[in-house]
Amino acid sequence: MHVRIYRPSKTATQSGTGNTQRWLLEYAPSEPSRPDPLMGWTSSGDTRTQLRLYFETEAEAVAYARKNGLSYELVEPQERAVRPKAYADNFRYDRIGRWTH
Repeated sequence: MHVRIYRPSKTATQSGTGNTQRWLLEYAPSEPSRPDPLMGWTSSGDTRTQLRLYFETEAEAVAYARKNGLSYELVEPQERAVRPKAYADNFRYDRIGRWTH
């Protein structure tokens, strides 16, 4: 079995960094999904793709994968650069460009 270990990024609908501090271990699908002939829903016999394991540190996730004999892919997180902004900067006297309504 192959797993992917990563830290999830924040969703586009949130401004904070909630649920982005823990490491996530996800199983790769071992068989393709197929549409159900009666209802048309997408289904698969592989139930491990529904399993998501969270760990506090990267080392714990890697240790779990090694202990259970899983091959893993470690995806390093891309840290975002936060530029501090202030509302008062909109009214600075040395502002480049015109400020209009």
